[in-house]
Formats: sequence, structure tokens, C-alpha cells
Amino acid sequence: LELRTRPVGPWPMNTYILVCPATRQSVLIDPGAEPETLLAMIADTQPIGMLFTHSHPDHLGALNELRSSLMVPVMAHAGPHFENVSLDLDRTLDDGDQVRVGEHAIYVYHTPGHIPDMLCFALEDDQRIVVGDTIFEGGPGKTWSAEGFQTTLKTLREVVLAWPDETVCYPGHGPHFRLGDRRADIEAFLNKDHGNFFGDATWDM
Repeated sequence: LELRTRPVGPWPMNTYILVCPATRQSVLIDPGAEPETLLAMIADTQPIGMLFTHSHPDHLGALNELRSSLMVPVMAHAGPHFENVSLDLDRTLDDGDQVRVGEHAIYVYHTPGHIPDMLCFALEDDQRIVVGDTIFEGGPGKTWSAEGFQTTLKTLREVVLAWPDETVCYPGHGPHFRLGDRRADIEAFLNKDHGNFFGDATWDM
């Protein structure tokens, strides 16, 4: 799968487009803003769907405009969604599901913590995973309660660290990175007692 990316919006959020080279079918992941820019990025493809890593507003700001323009299925976790926003989903996604894009598949991981409906999208037979706000190069996604932070720790232990070192993580903000380059930092982070912490975290805290 060809991966295209573009930071959009006032606080740059990475939108991703996956394209099957053989069929030219494509999906958009997290169309957060600037719908004209995103439409230009997929102009040489056949869009077949929009996927959302989670329901925070910066990740779905261009949803309505692109839904009207493209008339393709909208796919995300069933929720609960952020502030009970209605995404009017055509298909709900959960851990273990697959989405076909031409001759390729995208595998779905449920990775709650930053928000309950958080998903990651792994490319078939490929080292690349679109991780949204699950994990960044410098730390995990922000949490909003002690319970949410504990959920993030569980997701890191049981899901993220199960991925191979060669995995390249493509986050919702900032640069992509190789998981193996951060594994020792993540393991050290998990071995510490963070008490009732929640909020913005870094691996070295």
C-alpha cells in the first residue's frame, strides 16, 4: 500500500491516505481539516472509505464536507465517542477486524487509553501502523483521568509492545518513528510506579 500523509489544521494533525497501487482504491484516515487539500491528494485514486483512529474533533473536522463530496462509507469504533458526538457510522470497527483496500488489507487494533474509542490500523504484510494518538515518539497520548492512564499502560503492555521492533508508527501528530528505537524507554516507563497520574506523559518521567 502506498502511504500519503499531510499535516492539516491549526494544530497540525496528520491525515493519512492509503492507496492500492494495482487498483488505485484508497481510504482516508483521520480527515481532520482542509477538505480541498485532501481531495486534491486523492484525486488520482478511487476512494472507498474514511477511517477514524478516534473521535477527537481535530481528527474528524473535515468529515461532513468529505462525506458529501465522496459518498463513501465512514468507519470507526462503535464508541462511546468524544462528548457523545454522532459519527453516523456505516461500519463499526473493533479489534481484529479487517478493511480491504483493493488487493490489500488493513488490520484493526483497539488501543484505548487516550480515549476509549482509539484504534490503530496496521498494513498487511508490512511494518507500518497508523497509530493515531495511541503513542508518540516522546510518550503516550494524553490521558484525562487516572483510569484512562491505567488503560494506556495496559494497552502499551498488551498491544503495542507485542508489535515487532521493525514496526514504524505513524502518529496523529509529529513524525513517524521505529518502535524498536523506543522499546527500552517504553519498558522503563511501564516499570515505574506513576501513582494516580494522568495527563501529558513522556517516556523519561
